Amino acid sequence: MPRPKRNRTIVNPPIMEGFRPFGMPFKDLEPVILLYEEYESLRLSDYEGLTQEQSAVQMNVSRPTFTRIYEKARRTIAQAFVEGKAIFIEGGNYHTDNFWYKCEKCLKLSISEKDINSCKYCQSDTLRRLNKNIESNGRGL
Repeated sequence: MPRPKRNRTIVNPPIMEGFRPFGMPFKDLEPVILLYEEYESLRLSDYEGLTQEQSAVQMNVSRPTFTRIYEKARRTIAQAFVEGKAIFIEGGNYHTDNFWYKCEKCLKLSISEKDINSCKYCQSDTLRRLNKNIESNGRGL
């Protein structure tokens, strides 16, 4: 029996929920899913310029595990580009200490240490929680 997967540490969510190719109606697009930890691996390695060893430490995984996550992310992005698919960023095995919300009214991203009920930008109560695997006490599941 394989051992359970360790949750990967993610500091902040992406500011967007995905991408879609231009020139194709959204209703005709088949999406691919980029997991939060895959997004984080791309952010740390390609955007922040960290080595795989440094990135693995930040995500609280081994370097070989980081490499597998990173390669899966690159394959997912490549598939979306080549096949003209939308990319949705969601889900995965991750841990965070903050609550992530997207306001349905102003579309801004809010990150909070506590559970909140209204948008800190427009005071709307139409918040949608992005990270479902965190309890109200701030501890990951």
